[in-house]
Amino acid sequence: MSVQARTRTLRNVYKLSRSFATHKAETLAPWQGTSYTGKNVTNYIAGEFKESKADKWIEVRDPSTQTLLSRVPETTEEEFNQAIDAASDAFKTWSRTSVLTRQRFALELQRQIRDNADALATSIVLEQGKTLGDAHGDVLRGLQVVETACGISSNLLGEKIEVTKDMDTETRRLPLGVCASVAPFNFPAMIPLWTIPLAAVTGNTLVLKPSERDPGAAMIIAELCARAGLPPGVLNIVHGTVPTVNRICDHPDIKAISFVGGDRAGKHIYERGRKTGKRVQANLGAKNHAVIMPDANKNLALNSIVGAAFGAAGQRCMALSVGPAQSWIPELVERAKQLKVNGGFEPGADLGPLISPASKSRVCDLVGSVEKEGGKILLDGRKLQLEGQYKDGNFVGPSIVEATTNMKAYQEEIFGPVLVIVNAETLDDAIAIINENRYGNGTAIFTQGGANARKFENEVNVGQIGINVPIPVPLPMFSWSGNKGSFLGDVSFYGKNGLNFYTQNKTITSLWRAEDAIGSKASVDMPTMR
Repeated sequence: MSVQARTRTLRNVYKLSRSFATHKAETLAPWQGTSYTGKNVTNYIAGEFKESKADKWIEVRDPSTQTLLSRVPETTEEEFNQAIDAASDAFKTWSRTSVLTRQRFALELQRQIRDNADALATSIVLEQGKTLGDAHGDVLRGLQVVETACGISSNLLGEKIEVTKDMDTETRRLPLGVCASVAPFNFPAMIPLWTIPLAAVTGNTLVLKPSERDPGAAMIIAELCARAGLPPGVLNIVHGTVPTVNRICDHPDIKAISFVGGDRAGKHIYERGRKTGKRVQANLGAKNHAVIMPDANKNLALNSIVGAAFGAAGQRCMALSVGPAQSWIPELVERAKQLKVNGGFEPGADLGPLISPASKSRVCDLVGSVEKEGGKILLDGRKLQLEGQYKDGNFVGPSIVEATTNMKAYQEEIFGPVLVIVNAETLDDAIAIINENRYGNGTAIFTQGGANARKFENEVNVGQIGINVPIPVPLPMFSWSGNKGSFLGDVSFYGKNGLNFYTQNKTITSLWRAEDAIGSKASVDMPTMR
């Protein structure tokens, strides 16, 4: 084939691929407040999608192609205050609304999400770069929290006891007021759905700041909430970066902040928010270890580690990023080589791009640092180059490096498709390595021995442990339980803890004496409650 013919073929492939992606973007055109064709994203205030008067805008680009999808405003101070005022006004009535009405909202929201899961997943693929299957998983894990919130009429029950004759003490769970949620780019549907349903069904109102990198799913969810019957002002969405975050931390009407993201932002929000008396829950970085015992089911262990390390291009706070040295490493490398890196809509794609060129550069630098510090690069995905419309995408192939615990690639959260192999001679050595690491989100052990599993779960100091389970994220009937440097705050996300985070107790002690109807003498003694 001549050069000219080959060029024409590539152009035709490009046009076909581009038309496919364009078609996907066009299917999202009816959704309000967001754009996938280069237009502006709006604020969502008091039930309306409102154009921002911002003088600073942030571009959202498809990480697979660098195509401009939308422009996100740095919400102005006036617009932010409007969102807080709307939330404050809505709280006066929403907090007094019947718990059954709030429950009906959750029931209807889960139906709306199921009916519109394709739109949410499509938005995630376009803006965040996940594969379509992984994007649907993002939506599903958020939906599970909504479904759990449907049990609020039972879960919100208080307690009451007659403490002495004719005297009752009862405890009621009451909402806090206006709450805020700051969401990350890596789960643009799931994390907003960790907070919106629980805040709403407990009677709070919420101001959400989605990631400025991929706000589309949050805007779609806002529209779904309105369709589900959520009154104006109960949910409001603002946008931006540090200025908006600081306003959230400082505003006196905001009573609680929920954050998921990186260490730097999380520590800043926790410290600044706590100074103004707010409740804060902050999920931070992670370095999740996997231990393979000699008796492990080989196929299960290798497939689990490959999937957990490289799925979502490693952009999960629960991604496995550290594995053990074992004789199975050559086969681990071979399985990682078989993974297909491609645009998220492409059939058979196993992982897509990183979120930005800066993220790609950082991941590549960390892989390169291993050789400079004396380690080994067993599989190098830095030079991966896709063709056609994806030639400018932020793609990095699966990478496997062998390092020690004092190397940069081990010390830092990579947040990319990189597995770090660390040698551990015994289970005790592996447990010591994990416990010495500053993070405590998740860990996993692969073994067919109950004694090994029991020793591991008892001695390892990590909040979420998988036994033959690579990503042990609890389902929402339980609660998130990352610990150590992976979490700041006293009360964590969803489940019973989520319910506690969004409510405060009020205790009432009342005395209605039967004999008061005929009593004539006051008692001046100190009541002893006998």
